[in-house]
Amino acid sequence: MNKVHRILLAEDEPKLSQIIKEELDRKGFETHAALNGKVAEELFLKNSYSLIILDVNLPFKSGLVLCKLFRNLDTKVPIIMLTAIGEIHDKVKAFSLGADDYMVKPFYFDELFARINVFIKRSESLVKGGGHLEVEDMVINFENKQVKRGETVIPLTAKEFALLVLLCKNRGKVISKKEILENVWDVNFDTGTNTIEVYVSFLRNKIDKPFDNKLIFTKPGFGYYIKE
Repeated sequence: MNKVHRILLAEDEPKLSQIIKEELDRKGFETHAALNGKVAEELFLKNSYSLIILDVNLPFKSGLVLCKLFRNLDTKVPIIMLTAIGEIHDKVKAFSLGADDYMVKPFYFDELFARINVFIKRSESLVKGGGHLEVEDMVINFENKQVKRGETVIPLTAKEFALLVLLCKNRGKVISKKEILENVWDVNFDTGTNTIEVYVSFLRNKIDKPFDNKLIFTKPGFGYYIKE
């Protein structure tokens, strides 16, 4: 029997919320809809979710406040921001708070479903894969999606985890931005101007900055790599 994935949808426009919920339910998801940030928080604390969709401008508690809260409580659940605000600094802020993806309204449902499926399939494949991967003093545990350097546990978002795994599995090989897009993001994902650079920066701040031995390197004009 296939697992039914539960999605938390926080969207304050009732008509749009209902349409999205109906489309998600039609695709086989169990969707819990909240019209404000307070209800979204209550649902999150009561249930476990495979994925969260957050509008930025929510009553009572904004989507950005919720994103930070949810990420602090759960480092693994994918979070997609759904908003009418499309400026790059807004995207960077959302990513810095723990969002994994960012969609601007109006959007196509096919694109939303594609992104949802990318996250869920990746989560399932990591669980099935099991085992661990070691690079220098860093250990990546695929079963619980935990990353450690020495005795230090490093909390990563789902997207950061996927990016790190891609680099580590190709240790010594320079990975281009195109390869990162194809493997970490949906191939049709619009990155804006510097989404990948922002994510690599986030990853370096967590994986490298607190430690003397650096692991992530840049080959200008080509891409990024974990040293051999």
